[in-house]
Amino acid sequence: MKFSNTTARVAVWNIAGFNSIDAERTKRQVEGLALLDAELVTLVEVKPFSHMQVLIDSLAEKGCVYESAMLQQASDLNIGVLFKEGIEVSNLRFIENSDLGDPSRRKAFVADVRIDRFDFMLIAVHLKSGRGRTEQQIRDEQCKVIGKFITDQRGESREDILLLGDFNMIPGEDVSNFHYLGGDDIMNFLSSWDLQTRFSHILPAGRANLLDGYAISKKFSTEYIRGSLQLFPMHWAMDMGREKFRKEVSDHLPFVASFRIRRSRD
Repeated sequence: MKFSNTTARVAVWNIAGFNSIDAERTKRQVEGLALLDAELVTLVEVKPFSHMQVLIDSLAEKGCVYESAMLQQASDLNIGVLFKEGIEVSNLRFIENSDLGDPSRRKAFVADVRIDRFDFMLIAVHLKSGRGRTEQQIRDEQCKVIGKFITDQRGESREDILLLGDFNMIPGEDVSNFHYLGGDDIMNFLSSWDLQTRFSHILPAGRANLLDGYAISKKFSTEYIRGSLQLFPMHWAMDMGREKFRKEVSDHLPFVASFRIRRSRD
């Protein structure tokens, strides 16, 4: 399919499905996704697995036509993608042992994506949560597994890599996590640099933080439009305060970035 635009928007959003998502929250999420209007959206914390189809059906009622791709996680707290017509998403797989053998954790989700002539490997993660040393060490081990996968892929191919999701890592605090997750110094953590004064995770009290992450491979991802990564103010777009949004929609805000799609630069 030939796209009329020369660019496409790729987003990621944790939809706060840890305790599953009721009908009213679903309605709000559909409204938010329609406003986001990205060509491809990676969703974190999709629970139950069938919730993705509920989102698709509800978006279609608003005239927003999406397809989905997702694999069932052991814990039924899933990671998947919504994408518009003409986008190719294939070769779905998990990064083996990225849950460290614990079925209560999430394995990193991988897919090959093509939007017009822009093709890339998508790696979506939902790493171990928690601010203690034990949790950080668990993330270290998860990041080592994923980082090795990234390093190995770069050794085999120049294909672009997009790494995004709920990192549960705070820039400047979880330094070892970022070190291991970036592979052999391969990934550019855009969110840490471009959005360092912003926050994506809304807390009921205390300082909000930038737990979510968005990274691209350093050397060859020239399709990325520099400066386009933004924290989409979905609460503002929906005419809500942050606290109301946290309670009724999600405690995370989406990231979205733009990429050139008219020629392959791998």
